Amino acid sequence: MDKRFIRINDRIRAREIRVIDDEGNQLGILPPYEAIKKAREKNLDLVEISPTAQPPVCRIMDYGKYLYQQEKKEREAKKHQKTITVKEVKFRINVDDHDYETKKNHVLRFLDEGDKVKATIFFRGREMTRTGLGRQILERLIKDVESESIVEFRPRQEGNTLHAILAPKKSDKEREKEKEKERKQKAAAQSAVAPAPAQVAKPAS
Repeated sequence: MDKRFIRINDRIRAREIRVIDDEGNQLGILPPYEAIKKAREKNLDLVEISPTAQPPVCRIMDYGKYLYQQEKKEREAKKHQKTITVKEVKFRINVDDHDYETKKNHVLRFLDEGDKVKATIFFRGREMTRTGLGRQILERLIKDVESESIVEFRPRQEGNTLHAILAPKKSDKEREKEKEKERKQKAAAQSAVAPAPAQVAKPAS
């Protein structure tokens, strides 16, 4: 939020404005000087909150508190934003089943973490005559991880490389819900197997 573009009090330029008071009540359309007078009677400010409306909408409020709340919202939003990165997983056309499964699991892990995956096959020398085999490997991968991914780019060749790009199917919110569910299930399982407290025998009277 750029404070330079927020007009308050005498900086409001419109001839008429729609005014909302500090309790959310509509005061109607007023000239700015009249609305500023009402704000100052309460030791508050007149803040232009919707400059593009016709007429602009202004609210009577504590400007300092308003800025603090807006900055807090922005910090919270940034905290929950995840930077999506593209992880590259490289295959060879002579990949064996064990190596393929290992790399497929890498792809699934990256997708589960919310990252995109670039699956790449690099052809060397005579391998360029076997690009069809490379395409089969990538199509197999796409099929194997289709429950967890969305195909952004199907296999395509650029020079001596063939690649496909996969994006996670689940949103950050859905992944967080699943993790929270897993945590609760683990906690419930642990409490179920926890030994019951020993009964202390009462002394005979």
